[in-house]
Amino acid sequence: MKALIKYNKGSGNVELRETEEPTRAANQVLLEIAHCGICGTDLHVYHDTFRNYPPVILGHEFSGRVVDVGSEVKDVQLGDTFSVLGATAVQCGSCEYCERGEFMFCANRRGMGHGVNGAFTKYAAVRPDQLFKIPEGVSMEYGALVEPLAVAVHVVEEVASFRLGDVVLLSGPGPIGLLCLKMLLAHGLKVIVAGTSDDDSRLEMARKYGAARTVVVNQENLAEVIAEETDGQGVALAIETAGAEASVQNCMQSLRPLGCYVQVGHFGRDLMLPWDLVAFRQLKIYGSVGYTKETWRRTMQILGQQTLDLSDVITHRFPLSDWRKGFDLMEEKQAVKVLLSPE
Repeated sequence: MKALIKYNKGSGNVELRETEEPTRAANQVLLEIAHCGICGTDLHVYHDTFRNYPPVILGHEFSGRVVDVGSEVKDVQLGDTFSVLGATAVQCGSCEYCERGEFMFCANRRGMGHGVNGAFTKYAAVRPDQLFKIPEGVSMEYGALVEPLAVAVHVVEEVASFRLGDVVLLSGPGPIGLLCLKMLLAHGLKVIVAGTSDDDSRLEMARKYGAARTVVVNQENLAEVIAEETDGQGVALAIETAGAEASVQNCMQSLRPLGCYVQVGHFGRDLMLPWDLVAFRQLKIYGSVGYTKETWRRTMQILGQQTLDLSDVITHRFPLSDWRKGFDLMEEKQAVKVLLSPE
């Protein structure tokens, strides 16, 4: 089968190559992959700015259909369709974090697509505990959105603090930021989305989604916009998804006293921040990374209710052989979510 493989350390070193089909263990199922989304992590692995273990097949946002079931597996049938929790491909299962469902912090954890083989290919072997059944009436394409949507659900539903009537600043209109926007709008909140001129197409998507206002921070005065939209009070909640120092500065400066700040984006370096604001405004500072299994269960419920419109999240679809087109679109910020499918 063909697979998109990071074959060696260093920037680049990614090719579509022939590789052997995975061997299914007795406690695993074999999935035929339907769709796999391109994530920012895939781009970081491509550039070697995220820890990876080559040779490794990229891709971790995926859905698939069961084509083989191990002898030790119960309650999974041939033909069942699932979203797959790739982040738990390797975990100890016994540390305090695993026992609490906070597997992201397991010291032994490795995820699919960088730590072990992922889903930019035709088949993947996974354990039943990684499987989340796609609800009836929900497409396999939406099934491939569960992983990034779960990140947004974790941010908005499980980490952030807000009340009806609050004004929110969302800084960074990337795929996770835009999914967070959809979640915030589902709560009826007034959301201001900030980005740079490089984010023009994604800021346009934010307006289509229902953002109250978008701000191009290198062309407009964000502080003036915040003052205008909040009667000079500042926002109650700021969510940073860009992973840029200036974005953090903007978020912290925009918060009102007793406001809540959530850090989602990654930087890869130390920052210089106006940290006195945390004390002087008595801000609540939170970080958000990944999700829990409970987050995934909640996300599947959201999908199953079919009340959250995801029709405009998938902006491009390509066969796996056109992976470079998809990667380029994501690098150039011209797409929200790109799905690759095996041929």
